[in-house]
Amino acid sequence: MKVKHVIERVMNTVFFICGMVSIAAVLLITIYMVIAGLPAILEIGPIDFLFGQVWQSTAADPKFGILPFIMTSVWGTLGAVVIGVPIGLCTAIFLSKLAPPKLAAIVHPAVELLAGIPSVVYGLIGMMVLVPGVMNLFDLKSGSTLLTAILVLAVMILPSIISVSETALRAVPPEYEEASLGLGATWIETVCKVSVPAAKSGIAAGVVLGVGRAIGEAMAVMMVAGNVANMPGLFKSVRFLTTAVASEMSYAADGSLQKQALFSIGLVLFLFIMLINLLLGRILKKGAATK
Repeated sequence: MKVKHVIERVMNTVFFICGMVSIAAVLLITIYMVIAGLPAILEIGPIDFLFGQVWQSTAADPKFGILPFIMTSVWGTLGAVVIGVPIGLCTAIFLSKLAPPKLAAIVHPAVELLAGIPSVVYGLIGMMVLVPGVMNLFDLKSGSTLLTAILVLAVMILPSIISVSETALRAVPPEYEEASLGLGATWIETVCKVSVPAAKSGIAAGVVLGVGRAIGEAMAVMMVAGNVANMPGLFKSVRFLTTAVASEMSYAADGSLQKQALFSIGLVLFLFIMLINLLLGRILKKGAATK
């Protein structure tokens, strides 16, 4: 008994330390991003920085307005979510509730393979397939557009949504579904009105992971979106917050206002992720409280 007690205390200590390390990592990242990103915002001016529509960081009279990047990231992420979430959720329902075991055994590795493909490969396929396809389909001068980036991001967020949603759906107690079927509901009604609501917290976690990947993706969208600082339009070449940082950080001089502004973009991106997590958590708590 003493040995078991000692092992239990040791493991509790290990788990506590791991939890504290995670919290410390988040705090350190937050503090660093604020310290690195805030000076440029104050020097440029919060209004000019956040709502300015012109980004000319290397001009004689530089301008650092990131509104085009913000709006492009917002619309690009929303577009990817609108396309990717229904497809991912339906795939998760199919794999967890409807698919025959042999078919599920084929689809599972395919989903895992999607998760393991590097971003640059998605970007390369997008350049070779989607960019010419969008250009020819809509008769555009260039297929490197926001639409192309949305399509690439929609595919990239699928593995996160499918994997987490499927796990949540499989964790729903079978008694819930049996009770629904016993009351005369069809299988589809049971899945849509019982299983999915019961697993909504897990599904929401998958959506958050997907949104995080969509907002934080840089390489793939840089290769297919055109990387031009325009206000967003579905058939216009655009630049995301992430690609703005990735495309200029390599040649920005140390200590320059340009480099500080790029850190400020990273701070804005970091705050976006935090706000999305907080908002979704509040929505889930409100939904649970109304039950």
